[in-house]
Amino acid sequence: MSKEIIKDEWYDLLVEDCQAIITEAVFASRWALVEGYWYLGKRIREDSDKMPITKLLQRVGVDMGKSESTLWYAVQFYDKFPNINTLPEGKNISWRKVIELLPQPKREDIILPKGKYRVILADCPWKYGNMQHTTEEQKTTIDTHYPQMSIEELCEMKVIDLSAENAVLFMWVTSPFLEKVFEVIKAWGFEYKTSMIWDKVKHNVGYYVSVRHEILLICTKGSCLPDSNKLIDSVQTIERSDIHSQKPERFYEIIEEMYNGDYLELFSRKTRKGWKSFGNQINE
Repeated sequence: MSKEIIKDEWYDLLVEDCQAIITEAVFASRWALVEGYWYLGKRIREDSDKMPITKLLQRVGVDMGKSESTLWYAVQFYDKFPNINTLPEGKNISWRKVIELLPQPKREDIILPKGKYRVILADCPWKYGNMQHTTEEQKTTIDTHYPQMSIEELCEMKVIDLSAENAVLFMWVTSPFLEKVFEVIKAWGFEYKTSMIWDKVKHNVGYYVSVRHEILLICTKGSCLPDSNKLIDSVQTIERSDIHSQKPERFYEIIEEMYNGDYLELFSRKTRKGWKSFGNQINE
């Protein structure tokens, strides 16, 4: 028979103190994040006369391992609130609420590279909204790493004009977009064939579950079977890095082992020898 806990005054005080400690810790960490982005924007703005701001944000972002969008929001934050004490909710405000007070970055019309490519790899900037993330910090993560694109915007990209008559598309997708991604695949002129799984080892954010995997869909246009007869394991267990959305080198190697030909990576974050790289986070 279990013993009932008798709540004396000392116990009530203990619970009250524990709740206060956690509440204060959450409050302090949230404000520290907001204050940190304000100081980040302030520091960048101090040297923004030495280089065009767009180029400056690109270069600093690459060297820091932060996206251009993250830095853009920080600068906009400082510009709009040069006195941080004038924030509408004071120290009770979250970084996500700050972002809602700022102008949204304008997405320029996408000018795709020229040429025809047999092998295309795409890591699209999916527009999540409230589809996956649960906490304020998690919701903020994707919003500030790169300009997101809706399914409609992705479908409008003329990727079909970039692909050779016989081509293969490797498309990264996260679980929340697994159904919607096929609209993009079809609009780009490809047909789904199979998939690979990247087991990231470390747990990640999620809504129903903590999603620690990502899916690489393999789609073809025309006739484009692999050039190699080697069957590569469809599940790759590789611990993810701390750099947001960075994919393991192993997947590039797998693609090169499977297919020969002209390679194109869409929404890439760095260049790779033998590939044409297209993306707004490349440090050229």
